[in-house]
Order: sequence, then structure tokens, then C-alpha cells
Amino acid sequence: MTTQQTDIDTLLGTMADQLRTRFGDDAVKKTLMVGIHTGGVWVAERLYQQLNIEQPLAQLDISFYRDDFSRIGMNPQVKPSRLPTTVDDAHIVLVDDVLHTGRTVRAALNELFDYGRPASVTLVTLAERSGRELPIQADIVGLNITLDTHEHVKLTGPEPLRLDVVEAP
Repeated sequence: MTTQQTDIDTLLGTMADQLRTRFGDDAVKKTLMVGIHTGGVWVAERLYQQLNIEQPLAQLDISFYRDDFSRIGMNPQVKPSRLPTTVDDAHIVLVDDVLHTGRTVRAALNELFDYGRPASVTLVTLAERSGRELPIQADIVGLNITLDTHEHVKLTGPEPLRLDVVEAP
């Protein structure tokens, strides 16, 4: 299964509409949108443009917050996180590309809370697939996918954004 560019644009449009409905047209512009490196940032950039959010787009690299950091070692492409100095009382829209086990989102939440205590966190994912290991659920999902154990979902981009199901290595 491959989702083509036009399908991703349609998914993103629907997700943006759901965010407007959830927050209201004016309130959604005042949220702090945070994309998780790398695919989550690509998705967040598209949603950010569609929603005309006032605050700068924030980015998280959760490499140091992963629970498997000691097993995988230093990621050679660690990028700095770009967040306001505090997230106290902010309504955050946390964006990831694919929600699978929940471990990436858990790491992102840990990093966010190191910056302060947000008023709320709304989780948005382009795709959600089976295989959850942690009790984490997205609030807004573009596409639900059920895969065999030997398959993975991969987002490539940023131009064009493309979502593919591939065989596991």
C-alpha cells in the first residue's frame, strides 16, 4: 500500500479541520505546535501553514529521552530541540508522523515537561498503526493502518511527503 501525495494533502486538510473544530478558529492560532524530528516536523510544517498559527513552530529531537538510548547509543544526527524557554500554561499540539509503540511520544512528553507544565497536550499523528506497547492514544489521526508483523510504515519527505508500507529489515 502506498499513499500518494494527493492523499496526504487530503489527510492533512482533514486533520487541520479537526484541530479547528477542537480548539476553535481563533484559539487554534494561539496554540504552540511542536513537531517531533524528523517526520513529525514535516507533518507539523504543513499543518502549521494551513492553520496560520501565530507562535513559531517548535521542534523536538527526543534522542536523549528515548528509553532505548543505552542500547542504540548516540544518534549521529541529533538535532537541537527548538522550544520556547517555558511551555507553562501553553496549549500544545504535539505532532508525530507515525504512532506505533508509543515510546517516541512518551519521550517527547518527558522532554516537554522539562520545559514546564503545559495547560494541555493534543497528540496529532499522520498515521496510527497497530502494536501499541504503552497506553498512549492520538487525539487526531489522519490514517489508521493495520499491518503484519513484518511490515512498517515509513514517511519520506519533506517534498513530496509520501507514506509507504515497507518490509521490515
